[in-house]
Amino acid sequence: MEQIPFYLLAALAVIAALGVVVMRNPVYCVLALAVAFIALAGLYVLLSAPFLAAAQVMIYAGAILILFVFVIMLLSPEREQVKDALRWQRPLAAIFGVAFVMQLALVIALAILPPERGQFTPERIAQIGSTQAVGASLFTDFLLPFEIASLLLLVAMVGVIVLAKKKQ
Repeated sequence: MEQIPFYLLAALAVIAALGVVVMRNPVYCVLALAVAFIALAGLYVLLSAPFLAAAQVMIYAGAILILFVFVIMLLSPEREQVKDALRWQRPLAAIFGVAFVMQLALVIALAILPPERGQFTPERIAQIGSTQAVGASLFTDFLLPFEIASLLLLVAMVGVIVLAKKKQ
């Protein structure tokens, strides 16, 4: 019985993600991205991860999408001239597409193998709570990737400010 909501939410997420890529209007792309984020939050609820579902809605569907809308309004895409694609973009996109398909094949191949059980088994998560498990794992095992992601976000914010600053 859980399969029906899973397949509905998964289909909605995939269709919304395709809408983000296919639509030409950036505002519609952001709205499709919001639908994808909400569908992913629903999938987290089905996986018994309410903390991740709430974080998905608050951080991504809330803050990140508002940031995207501000950037779209700041750049005002209707005034921008659409330039022809550079010659090197198509071969580079093909290379990245092939790399993505290879990574996807690797993930599918590894999914067939039995997974390793980590220290946070469902029984242990039931004892300490999912929020504590996420925090303990994030700030012990994944501290370096967490800090690198924080630094990348900071650099991206500074880059956006520099690019958006009007010429004096």
